[in-house]
Amino acid sequence: MAGFFSTDSKIYKFMCKLTDTLKLNFLWLLFSLPIITVGVSTIAAFYVGMKMAEDNEGHIGAEFLKAFKENIRQGIPMSFILIISIWAVYLDFQIFSAAEENGVVFLIIGIISAYILTFALLYSFPLLARYENSIINTLKNSFRISMRYFLRSVFLLILVAIEIVIIMWNLTTLLAGLLIGPAFIILTISGPAISLFRRIDKSSDDVV
Repeated sequence: MAGFFSTDSKIYKFMCKLTDTLKLNFLWLLFSLPIITVGVSTIAAFYVGMKMAEDNEGHIGAEFLKAFKENIRQGIPMSFILIISIWAVYLDFQIFSAAEENGVVFLIIGIISAYILTFALLYSFPLLARYENSIINTLKNSFRISMRYFLRSVFLLILVAIEIVIIMWNLTTLLAGLLIGPAFIILTISGPAISLFRRIDKSSDDVV
């Protein structure tokens, strides 16, 4: 029984990870409540998430607050970019649905915009959490990395999409998803992202 609760046991390590994930999710939700800070909160969450992926996290709250304070300048513009971009793509599809003529034009624009937006944002928050760079260069680098590692990126997006579908499945999963879903998605992206960034650290060809 003592071994079951030992700090070296798998169940103990799992419970510690679960607790840290719940803490991270709570912090992300709390600091995202003013919508204009959702970008800052997401960068901070990825900063912690990538440390967790490397088993190098310290105190979750302290690490999150440190990253939040350090990324306010870039995080707030990223909030507006994220919100406006998603709204623009959504509007294209809404216009397509309502249009009686030339609706296919808006469908094509929506698909292309969604494609560019998805891959430009996929690694942008992890990149901002790990590297110092301008927002424009970060978005460009995210897209370039996504294209260079296209199959990995598509597989990652499929995993995230499955997680979102599960969270949105019904009211019960939605409520459970609010408690852990965002952090779980952040951790899902953090693992592959940190693996790619290690390659970037060895070669400067992937970033500008």
